[in-house]
Order: sequence, then C-alpha cells, then structure tokens
Amino acid sequence: MSAIHSDALVFFGATGDLAYKKIFPSLQSMVKRGHLDVDAYERVLGDAMAGDAAIFARQDYVEQAWRIVDPILKRTTPAYEYQPRTWGPNEAAQLAPPGGWVNPMIASSAAAAKAGSFN
Repeated sequence: MSAIHSDALVFFGATGDLAYKKIFPSLQSMVKRGHLDVDAYERVLGDAMAGDAAIFARQDYVEQAWRIVDPILKRTTPAYEYQPRTWGPNEAAQLAPPGGWVNPMIASSAAAAKAGSFN
C-alpha cells in the first residue's frame, strides 16, 4: 500500500518584487532539493512565473474574502469548563431555544419500540 501525500500552498497577494525575488526562487530551490512535489505545483508555479493569473484569485475577491473572514478569525470565544456527562456549562443555556433543550434519549424500552429503535 502506498502512502497518500497531500499538501497545499496558499499565497495571498504574492506579486511584484516579493514574489519574484523571494517566494518563487525559494520554491524553485525547494523543488531542486526534493522538498516540494513538482507535479502538484507545476502548473501553479509555471503560471505564476509566466504572469498568467487565470487560476488565481483576483485582488478584489481576496479583499472581500478577508473582509468577511478576518473579523471571525479575530473573535475570541471563551471556553467554559463543565462536568462530564452533563449538558455543558451553564453558559450554554444562553444558546437554548425557548423552553430549553430537549433530551434526545428515549426513557423506556416501550418508548424505544414505539419509536422503531433497533436495540
């Protein structure tokens, strides 16, 4: 059985001097040393070095994506401790629908049979 290999590179705004003087030469060096699978990146690197932007995101798209994603990434969500085998921390009640949470467990075997359980 062969190992499955997967990796990805994502560059936002890799253009101009930074791309041509640092990023692309570094990637080419990685290919020469065998640290980067050429087959996976051949088209991307070739198109980038040739200036063909057809498979790359446009600047306005990237800016719009960051406008949406950045506030979410910057938001901090507190972690609350709670006892095992409970419904979670007391703060979870703030998320409950009107009337509270409904316990999905079936209380009796008669109710399980009525509900079509296969236990």
